[in-house]
Amino acid sequence: MSTANDPWGRVDADGTVYVHSSSGERVIGSWQAGSAEEALAFYRRKFSSLDTEVSLLERRLQTTDISPGQAQQAIARLQAAVADAHAIGDLEGLQARLDALAGKLEHLQEEARAARDQARVDAREHKERIVAEAERIATEATHWKTSGERLQHLLDEWKNAPRTDRATEAALWKRLSAARNAFNKRRKAYFAEVSGEREAARARKEQLVADAESLASSTDWAVTAAAFRELMQTWKTAGRAGRAEEDELWGRFKAAQDTFFVARSQVYSAKDVALREHAEARARLLEEAGKLVPVTDARAARAALRGIQERWEQVGPVPKEAHDRLEQGLRRIEDAVRKAEDTQWRRSNPEALARAQGTVAQIRTTIAGLEDRLAKARDRGDDKTITAAEEAISARRSWLAEAERTLAELSG
Repeated sequence: MSTANDPWGRVDADGTVYVHSSSGERVIGSWQAGSAEEALAFYRRKFSSLDTEVSLLERRLQTTDISPGQAQQAIARLQAAVADAHAIGDLEGLQARLDALAGKLEHLQEEARAARDQARVDAREHKERIVAEAERIATEATHWKTSGERLQHLLDEWKNAPRTDRATEAALWKRLSAARNAFNKRRKAYFAEVSGEREAARARKEQLVADAESLASSTDWAVTAAAFRELMQTWKTAGRAGRAEEDELWGRFKAAQDTFFVARSQVYSAKDVALREHAEARARLLEEAGKLVPVTDARAARAALRGIQERWEQVGPVPKEAHDRLEQGLRRIEDAVRKAEDTQWRRSNPEALARAQGTVAQIRTTIAGLEDRLAKARDRGDDKTITAAEEAISARRSWLAEAERTLAELSG
């Protein structure tokens, strides 16, 4: 057999195959099946296979989520395979790459440990927030349906959340369970109290219904109407019975009330014609009073209005739908006469004029001072003072306008 050489190994004439390394040559096999070149090619392929495995592992560590344990096993296996490899190639280079992967793996393991530690911290904080909210609901909540649903949601959130260390998990779970039990206890006590209140309300309303039914046939219209109003006020403050009982009791109460007021309405309907006539009379008086405006002689207007008011009261009641309109119309005229009297009095009052003049002068002086302050602030570029001064000037100019109107009225 002839010899053959490669940068990383050789084949002797007797078929012995060597691989080169920095520490010398190492026998890796004996080749008798063919030429020396075929032997080199065979052992190169073995090296290529190892190189491919190392490259694949490098890519997996870089691009996939291979677990540190799996990676450590793969590195150890390849390190053993390379150390005793019957292959021709840069085996030391492969070993160096594997050593680098081992170093990287150690870093990844440290990162994984840190990530696990942080995950436990995050899980603890997450569950502490869940427990804190549950405890707040347990002690403060009064919207029972919404709060109960929220507690259930928190429980589901707890179950789906990552776990922290066993001791912390147990302590937090104990607090969460205690919060849920406290909430359920408060809710049960509340509804027990509500049930008692409803029973008391039912008893009170039973009596109110009996009272209303005893008044239904009364013809003492004014007294009985007042009595029904009092019963209604008491009904509103008596609390609520259960839904079915509340509806049944209210139906009886309203039926008694309607019986009385329908009968009263039939009696009062005969008075409608008189009421409409009263409304027409008051409308004529309102038209007469309207001629007093604008007021030119306050004293004469007051005397005329007094006579109209006396006749207004003598007319008697009017329909409810006309009452407010007519009363408001008369009040507008009364206000106009009163304002004319006030104006006349102020004009004849020197003290009021002096006060108005003093107020105008004082506001003008204040505005001047503020304008000076504003100018200085602008020179300094003091935005805060500028804003405050502008707002103060705007407000006082509004006051000045009102004060000047008052002074003009008193000086007219």
